[in-house]
Amino acid sequence: MIHQTAIVDEKASIAEDVSIGPYSIIGAGVEIDSGTWVGPHVVINGPTKIGKNNKIFQFASVGEEPQDLKFSGETSYLEIGDNNIIRENVTISRGTDDGCSITRIGDHNLLMAYVHVAHDCQIGNHIIFANSASCAGHVEVGDHAILGGFTLVHQFTKIGSRAFTSMGSIINQDVPPYVIVASSYGKASGINKVGLKRSGCSDEVIRAIVNGYKLMVRSKKPRNQAMEEASELINQYPEVKLMADFICQSERGIIR
Repeated sequence: MIHQTAIVDEKASIAEDVSIGPYSIIGAGVEIDSGTWVGPHVVINGPTKIGKNNKIFQFASVGEEPQDLKFSGETSYLEIGDNNIIRENVTISRGTDDGCSITRIGDHNLLMAYVHVAHDCQIGNHIIFANSASCAGHVEVGDHAILGGFTLVHQFTKIGSRAFTSMGSIINQDVPPYVIVASSYGKASGINKVGLKRSGCSDEVIRAIVNGYKLMVRSKKPRNQAMEEASELINQYPEVKLMADFICQSERGIIR
């Protein structure tokens, strides 16, 4: 299953059924679990742990040193879960001491061509990064979020679950759950109703989320006042409480 032109370090741990294509390089400290396919001309450096049934396409660079001038060769890590698709020319960096020392990518994610995931990012599950979407260091992305092509996310920014960014969005503040971001310098433009319906949310829940969004995101009222006015929705609907908790915990402020 390992092509004769591939180079696999003797200190790498590769499951028996892993496929590694021509001219790929697997470094020391790399662990690849069962069912994963690595295409041609892929470079994977460690310490990196890759789970089951992933597909990594040609020219991807996985587990390389972070692009951070403060990095001085300290041990740091990358963990990738199961059933992810990592397309051509994707770059994923390991963590740094300045962060949590580890970059994490969950399960069932699609990273399209030329996506970049920088050091110390925490990427959840069932997420889509369209072509050339890029996350700077320390970014957190919640489950089922979708980043449109050429989306750029500023370091230390958080993107909530089921959020959606349009093509070319520049994200420099936190994006609450379910919110759609549009325009080059991202602005909130509504709720991701399509994504919510696909996830099985009822019309009642979607209406509650929309009303919560109007009170907590679109309103220019002070945060405490907005939360008070939305308190009935927060107490009645867990989905609205998720949005409220995200907003209250935001350190960078939220996109509006």
